[in-house]
Amino acid sequence: MKLGMMVGYSGGQMSINTDMVLEAERLGYDSVWTAEAYGSDAATPLAYIAAITERIKLGTAIFQMPARTPAMTAMTAMTIDGLSNGRFILGLGPSGPQVVEGWHGVPYGRPLTRTKEYIQIVRNILSREGPLEHRGFHYEIPFLGEGSTGLGKPLKSILRGRADIPIFTASIGPKGILCSGEVADGLLPVWMDPQKMNLIEPYIDEGFALRSDGKARESFRVAPFVTCILGDDLENCRTPIKGMLSLYIGGMGARGKNFYNDYARRMGYDVEADEIQDLYLAGDKIGAAKKVPDSLVDEVALVGSSDRIRDQIDRWRVKGISELLITANNKSALRVLAESVL
Repeated sequence: MKLGMMVGYSGGQMSINTDMVLEAERLGYDSVWTAEAYGSDAATPLAYIAAITERIKLGTAIFQMPARTPAMTAMTAMTIDGLSNGRFILGLGPSGPQVVEGWHGVPYGRPLTRTKEYIQIVRNILSREGPLEHRGFHYEIPFLGEGSTGLGKPLKSILRGRADIPIFTASIGPKGILCSGEVADGLLPVWMDPQKMNLIEPYIDEGFALRSDGKARESFRVAPFVTCILGDDLENCRTPIKGMLSLYIGGMGARGKNFYNDYARRMGYDVEADEIQDLYLAGDKIGAAKKVPDSLVDEVALVGSSDRIRDQIDRWRVKGISELLITANNKSALRVLAESVL
């Protein structure tokens, strides 16, 4: 099992904790990942990190697909990969309708259809086997629809990129996981319980049964996000995790359209998911966080003293998980995990 480090996206003032990144590389972490929501983007910080590191791989977790054309994503992937001597990993996700339509101002559309079309287009660009042409539900290349000049022509990338850049997709729903198994190289669950692989693996298998590229099932990578909070006060360590989980379960989507709330239910927390969502949508964020069970925190995160975290890490040593993408509260947490895993 490998370790990666999550940088995430920036807060109100643009910042990157470069000391943590450099420490992760020194400790032997395999990868570092950036994110985006509706502030800092994922590509620019990753290019900066590429310039100050030498070995560690560079992933996006995730690029929001509706925010960029597939061609723009392929261009960015090839550019960062070339500048970093082949260290780039492309992580993609559909985001959610609130952000896609509320921030980017484009239709949310059909997320699974978009994912399949998007990855097909990106792979075609990377392979350079011929000029790019695509006719799909979301993308028409060259574009010949309403408003076009009719002058578009199929093009081939000037830049000769690496055809086998790994592509991960972020998903927690059965259909999204199946789609990842069908068209991607790996899956990025926003959180998971390693002891409940039955919520993931059957759908990966189902997707793999639809593949025609000859890729081996054993090569597929599952890389969950795992928050690690190191400290002697266990309850204080759990508190930020509860805040994060309540935000996702309670507020990341409208009632009836919250993928994370549905996921918590599949994990066995039906009653708690209802309570958290009710409180969060009513404006009681503190109350919502208090409703997050300690057991859920302990299932999806690593919290507490160094000895407790070392004990917890054993739960993650299961077949099917290739790496843990760690959000850590300090360098000491990074070191404890490196000593335990690497």
